[in-house]
Amino acid sequence: MPYASYTYQGADRVGRVDGGTLIPLDLASLGSADALQAATELSAQAVAVSDVHLRPVIPRPDKIICVGLNYHAHVGETGRELPTYPVMFTKFASSLIGPHDDIVLPPESAQVDYEAELTVVIGRAGRRIPVEKAYDHVLGYTVANDITMRDYQYKTHQWLQGKTWDNSTPLGPYLVLPQEVDLTAAGVRTRLGDRVLQESDTSKLIFDIPTLISTISQFTTLLPGDLILTGTPGGVGYRRDPQLFLQDGDVITVEVDGVGTLTNRVVSEQP
Repeated sequence: MPYASYTYQGADRVGRVDGGTLIPLDLASLGSADALQAATELSAQAVAVSDVHLRPVIPRPDKIICVGLNYHAHVGETGRELPTYPVMFTKFASSLIGPHDDIVLPPESAQVDYEAELTVVIGRAGRRIPVEKAYDHVLGYTVANDITMRDYQYKTHQWLQGKTWDNSTPLGPYLVLPQEVDLTAAGVRTRLGDRVLQESDTSKLIFDIPTLISTISQFTTLLPGDLILTGTPGGVGYRRDPQLFLQDGDVITVEVDGVGTLTNRVVSEQP
């Protein structure tokens, strides 16, 4: 029973996905597990998924916390030592775009890269959450493509300026509830056309989901709708030989088995 955030006839809505149909809920936004559980379906207002514009599943999260270097192969390709504490950075809500929106190449960057990521959506607030209680705070899961401007990322030792460009990060297409997906070893991959660029699975995470939730909640209160991007596998464009960056006209797909698929066209920003 996945859920979507979408726009239909100028109105932003939340709905349950039933095959090719969206059944609206009397809910302003996704995020709170309690609010979703209490929401009423408005079956008479059902619409086809093909007739709506899918928005980021969580359009305006309070926090987007991303984890770097969280797959063994990705750490290996960077030449870094295995981290003993999660490497973290943030994105802004303004970076999010819908699951099928165009990825726009800014004129300032010549090194726009892809990163397939399983994303955790928090459903219940918590601070200093014990590892064994972490899943109690999860609303569900979705998919992100952590688009990164590498030439900006490596201008300094901090990654912020390469990770937070406006309207750059696809998120979605749906929210999948925890009981409806097995993440023990779910495949995570990126394809550029028919070429597979990244291929791994969630069993290869260095820091698992409960550890990430517990670690992050030590220093900040996690709120309903907050996002945790759990890291990307090896195979990113910057570390390939020769390097591979997104170009105008590319079609890039990232997917997490059982969670969802994002497919986005890449276009140059028009003056």
